[in-house]
Amino acid sequence: MASSSSTYRSSSSSDGGNPSDSAVTVDERKRKRMLSNRESARRSRMRKQKHVDDLTAQINQLSSDNRQILTSLTVTSELYMKIQAENSVLTAQMAELSTRLESLNEIVDLVTTTNGGGVDQIDGCGFDDRTAGINCDGYYDDMMMSGVNHWGGSVYTNQPIMANDINMY
Repeated sequence: MASSSSTYRSSSSSDGGNPSDSAVTVDERKRKRMLSNRESARRSRMRKQKHVDDLTAQINQLSSDNRQILTSLTVTSELYMKIQAENSVLTAQMAELSTRLESLNEIVDLVTTTNGGGVDQIDGCGFDDRTAGINCDGYYDDMMMSGVNHWGGSVYTNQPIMANDINMY
């Protein structure tokens, strides 16, 4: 820069002008350029600070969102574990009830085939229920037994026994 200002001075002094006026003009331009550079640097620092502030705000927002997502994930995971445990209990109960139902259906089939096969009719406990067919003379009457339901009307022998939805545990 010094060479350009000295070149400028020499050219202006060779024109026959006052050398002190040209030095003042060069100094004035230097001063204006320095002020302009300072202002530009200040604006650059302000833009940089604004960018840093924006990034800090974005970090805070993303951290908050991250905490909220983690909380939601934790709650959802706990709910999933609870439902999975409940599903396991229900699956075990279903297996137990299916086994019971199968056993009860086998019993019903056994009682149904025993009663319908021409053998004396028996009640559900395996005892002869001959008191239901005794007439007024004190003798057993097979005709009276034909209309008697040995199950007391609570269970139909031609239908399977179904489990209900009562919680057994």
